[in-house]
Amino acid sequence: MEHPNPNTREPLLTLSGVHTHIGQYHILQGVDLVVLRGGMSILLGRNGAGKTTTLRTIMGLWKASAGSIMFDGRDITKMATPDIARLGIAYVPESMAVFSDLTVRENLYLAARNGALDEARVDWICGFFPALKKFWNYPAGNLSGGQKQMVAIARAIVEPRKLLLVDEPTKGLAPAIVQSLMAAFRELKDTNTTILLVEQNFNFVRTLGDTVGVMDDGRVVHAGSMPALANDEELQQRLLGLSLDSHQ
Repeated sequence: MEHPNPNTREPLLTLSGVHTHIGQYHILQGVDLVVLRGGMSILLGRNGAGKTTTLRTIMGLWKASAGSIMFDGRDITKMATPDIARLGIAYVPESMAVFSDLTVRENLYLAARNGALDEARVDWICGFFPALKKFWNYPAGNLSGGQKQMVAIARAIVEPRKLLLVDEPTKGLAPAIVQSLMAAFRELKDTNTTILLVEQNFNFVRTLGDTVGVMDDGRVVHAGSMPALANDEELQQRLLGLSLDSHQ
């Protein structure tokens, strides 16, 4: 498999010295992260390392107490979440947040511009997740965890986005659904959607990612190319063994 050369891409998102406090807790402690345009960046790390807080801080759900967040040439550090979303950033939380009382169709309509779905794009999305059409008129709250994850991702991509933030999409999913997710993410990359993916399943992301950052204790402790990490067992052991396996 040929991997794109990250050096030929320009940054779409840059975090510089980002600190985030939640109450009395100092969660992010100077995060530096570069997400390159048109690729997939992976954020790895043990539970509690700060990965989800990083995504939520980018999205403005939690405010950075220091540092800067630049997106597509604009400083979004202090912007409100709806304004950040309007710039073309979508967020898929780990909680698989769906509107339980609304149907699958209604969930997607809420995310569509002007309340109108692009039927061709919906058909493209349902090519990865056929269950969406099967349960099109079912309340989303009645679906399984994996099916809710499909709805959450479909809602995030029902309109073209510049940047997709995805938090642990494979957690608790059956292998067949994980394979569908991989195919969807590969095609999204081909549509020039930039993806920042938080994941603990290294085998899922090792062939997907272009670049990778490893977090520990609220900082990015390693940043580089995913192919380099995937081909270096000693580096995997040093970074992932310490950051992930020994904290299971």
